[in-house]
Amino acid sequence: MTGDDRSPSRREPSKEELRSWYHRHFHTAAQERQFISSTSFGLTFAVTRSITHAIRDQRGPFRNVLVGGRHIHHLTFGIAALLGVGYAWLSGVGMPDKDRQTRSSRITAALYGAGSALTLDEFALWLNLQDDYWTTQGRESIDAVVLFGSFLSAGNAARNHIADLIDRARKTARPAPAAVDSHPTEPASTA
Repeated sequence: MTGDDRSPSRREPSKEELRSWYHRHFHTAAQERQFISSTSFGLTFAVTRSITHAIRDQRGPFRNVLVGGRHIHHLTFGIAALLGVGYAWLSGVGMPDKDRQTRSSRITAALYGAGSALTLDEFALWLNLQDDYWTTQGRESIDAVVLFGSFLSAGNAARNHIADLIDRARKTARPAPAAVDSHPTEPASTA
């Protein structure tokens, strides 16, 4: 016995197998880009909400970004990302090559999702033209709607990928060893 109780059927998949498995679920480059963008949106939104709460509660290393005493809202970085991605796409940079993804197309899809999250997280600010981020008016249901929408979009774009991931996880999960009863129950004596 080698000490490694994994059977050959439970070996770790190779990079090539993982890559093939991932690409099997995206029939078009647009579908993969939607998945990347939606996932980036959801993750960026969640991280941004966590950081803004930490800043407000004065926890951790996070602080507001100040330039010359002026607070720079994170929607500024979101707008910059959206403008950069838009300009890149207009210039043909970051686009799929004949329906085949490129590294730059994946990066721009991720930046688009992140920029959208940073911008929409401060939707009430640009809608009302005042800093009402922490008021009831600024928070009414937008957190739940936006987060749910991003994961719904990601799920729709990659439903086959996610189903295969769940199936693969079930197949590779190690079953719990069966309990062995070393003391079988004996019938009670009637004495």
